[in-house]
Amino acid sequence: MEGVTIDQTTALFLIIGVAVLGMIVQAKLQSVFKKYSKVMFPGGLTGKDVAEKMLRDNGIHDVRVVATQGQLTDHFNPKTKTVNLSESVYNSNSIAAAAVAAHECGHAVQHATQYAPLKMRSALVPVVTISSQWSTWVIILGIIIASTGGSWVLFWIGIGLIAMAALFALVTLPVEYNASYRALVWLESSRTLTSQQVDEARVPLKWAARTYLVAALSAIATLIYYLSFALGRRNE
Repeated sequence: MEGVTIDQTTALFLIIGVAVLGMIVQAKLQSVFKKYSKVMFPGGLTGKDVAEKMLRDNGIHDVRVVATQGQLTDHFNPKTKTVNLSESVYNSNSIAAAAVAAHECGHAVQHATQYAPLKMRSALVPVVTISSQWSTWVIILGIIIASTGGSWVLFWIGIGLIAMAALFALVTLPVEYNASYRALVWLESSRTLTSQQVDEARVPLKWAARTYLVAALSAIATLIYYLSFALGRRNE
């Protein structure tokens, strides 16, 4: 019993540690983005211009670049075939805006070339949508049923949903890192940015990628916690 308690406690501290790390990374991302949002580059290209140029250079003509509200809300939507740029990116000609715009277009290029990890992530979306809404409730209900002498089946179904969320977070990593790689390569090869400016653009993209890494660690830590709980109950 003592060993099980330590395992569960360790798993709980792991979750807390990852949460703290997430706040640190998010704060650093905000700071870095703010810094490079003030660093302009010659040419006067806005985030919108950079995105449209990258799409054209990659032979993609059926994707629109549109503005969206919020900060750091930039994303590519394959269903509507739109690259959605936050207003601070859409209208800005900063290094940060160029980096973010090119990154989101990197996802459009992935979609056009049927990049395997992106296809896998897209296939997992329906399951993860269900998991995010119901996994905690399924686990709680499973514990209640099991504690009254019933089966642990529902609890393990909940763990399965959490495992799918963890898998989704892991698959997201190569998708995001690859999009940043495509963005940086294009920004330099197209001479949109100089080599020095590409190095500056790499900084906000690096910290943005780390937010996805933290998300993956958080999902894994949550899975470990519930597994330690289940195994602990089994050993009672």
